[in-house]
Amino acid sequence: MKDLLTYLSQLLNFNSSHPLLFTQIHFWAFFLIVYLFYAFIATGRTLTHHRRVCRNGYLFIVSLFFYYKTSGLFVLLLVFSTLLGWLLGIRMDHSTSEPRRKLLASIGVVVNLLVLCYFKYAYFFTDIYNATFGSDVHVINHLARWGNAVFHTDRFDAAVIILPVGISFFTFQNISYIVDVYKRKIAHVSNILDFGFYTSFFPQLVAGPIIRADQFVPQLYKPFFLSRRQFGIAIFWILNGLVKKLVLSDYLAVNFVDRVFDNPALCTPFENFSALMLYSMQVYADFSGYTDIAIGVAMLMGFYLPLNFRSPYKAQNPTEFWRRWHISLSNWLRDYLYIPLGGNRTSGWLSYTLLAAIMAIAAFRLHSTVFTIAVIIVAVVIAVFYVFFPARRRNLGTNVNNMDTMLLGGLWHGASFNFITWGGLNGLGILVYKWWRKRGWITHILTLAITTIVLLVFKNIFSSPLLNMLFAISLICMIVYTVLNFMPQTSRYTKKSWTAWFTLLTFVFISFTRLFFRSGSNLDPAEANEVAWLTASLMVGQIGSHWNLAQIPQIIGAYWMPFLLFALGMTIHWLPERFKRRYRLWFAAMPLWAMVIFVLAMVFVLYQFVTADLQPFIYFQF
Repeated sequence: MKDLLTYLSQLLNFNSSHPLLFTQIHFWAFFLIVYLFYAFIATGRTLTHHRRVCRNGYLFIVSLFFYYKTSGLFVLLLVFSTLLGWLLGIRMDHSTSEPRRKLLASIGVVVNLLVLCYFKYAYFFTDIYNATFGSDVHVINHLARWGNAVFHTDRFDAAVIILPVGISFFTFQNISYIVDVYKRKIAHVSNILDFGFYTSFFPQLVAGPIIRADQFVPQLYKPFFLSRRQFGIAIFWILNGLVKKLVLSDYLAVNFVDRVFDNPALCTPFENFSALMLYSMQVYADFSGYTDIAIGVAMLMGFYLPLNFRSPYKAQNPTEFWRRWHISLSNWLRDYLYIPLGGNRTSGWLSYTLLAAIMAIAAFRLHSTVFTIAVIIVAVVIAVFYVFFPARRRNLGTNVNNMDTMLLGGLWHGASFNFITWGGLNGLGILVYKWWRKRGWITHILTLAITTIVLLVFKNIFSSPLLNMLFAISLICMIVYTVLNFMPQTSRYTKKSWTAWFTLLTFVFISFTRLFFRSGSNLDPAEANEVAWLTASLMVGQIGSHWNLAQIPQIIGAYWMPFLLFALGMTIHWLPERFKRRYRLWFAAMPLWAMVIFVLAMVFVLYQFVTADLQPFIYFQF
């Protein structure tokens, strides 16, 4: 009896070292129990008011328990955010005064952002303050202090602010609801149990996708329905996500990527380059694997989450990539940040102020003469175009809005300059592509030729690994682009060659930007900047040094399994969408007995890839 009580205590209490993850058997036992009760509550020919409230209230309570098992007492923060959004939505819809409605909406957005800033950006802003004023201010967890004072205990550490899991996701969901109610896109949700279910739905709560109010709230009032085909597709998504996470992501991380990133100076140039490419597959398999599982679990309960990935590595340019990658965040940033800043129409003082502030703080904080000069040049160019070329102000404003969105999107991912750098590089890639697509092939070749020559001169003068790397990339681009331009452009082979080249170039560019993304991940905010930039410089130094091509076959032979999985993953990723849809439907149409056998076989295979220490999902930290 004592052992049973101990087990139940462990089952019900939060354990920070063993959070409830999709990759754990405990989660699937939890979901099975939840689903059995849910089927009893939700199934019925009609969805009466009483049945709907019971169903949504049940899932709200279950979701709060799930979040408690993932984040402990931070569940109180989720409850606060839920109550705030619910009350403000009601007050806005009941108010006939437009200024009052705008005030309530502003309060909701500001409070949500302040909570997010406190938990996620306290170290970041404190670091900037200390660097600016030469002070030595330390972060203090005031909530922990108050908790210790109220409960007369020293249980909470007031010297550390811990980031609640998934705070960025449920904060953005609440903001979307408040803004959509204010704009009258949707009516407010009157029942707290219904609204709580929307804000805390456990499959997507901690790592997305971000569910918009106008997409999900209407589903609160629909009856449960699950056809035989939908059941099969849901099981397929769950298995697909588990394979991505355990077979691809975790295996690549443990057996290659992490080893290189931990000691880049001890690895060859090819190993450093390969680690960047394989990390792109790792992070995609990890994040899209989570969302696949979330989509499948939600579908089993009769709810539909938005598509979050659409084969992003098929993209032929950075703009297309961000239409395919983390679609729910990209759409959120477009609708709630880019368009309010002016979008493609115009830009106001806020757009230029945001860009100037971010760039100035970065230049001041990084203590880099080269970066500071670059910032000054950019500022002068923007000022010249704004003052002397009024006809180009609209285009200039659009570019500034694009860059602001990408910089703030980078900052959303993490509270350090390496994430801002990552966002800025993606923004720069989008702007370069926008300029490039408006130019002819002669301008393209001349640009590449001049760039290659300039880099050749500078790399011989300064002997920099970064310049060596950029020169090699520029030279390859110039050669390939020239060859492709002199091929028959009407040939089917030429068109496919262009597609393959642009797809490869986009993938390599995106992978290189992730040098800063990966280097700062899973680090304490206080040390993220320094460690990230050190890792990035070491990896660039290795990639930009002399390559011993004779070592490449030996390295691939030593790590044949990670390279094979990477090749298989990319091959499946590049398959036509209609083919993927066909085998999803084929799986869904299998007889139930055959589906059970297939699932059991896949579970056995997945078990072979489970590492001793399960890797947390990468996007949990965001």
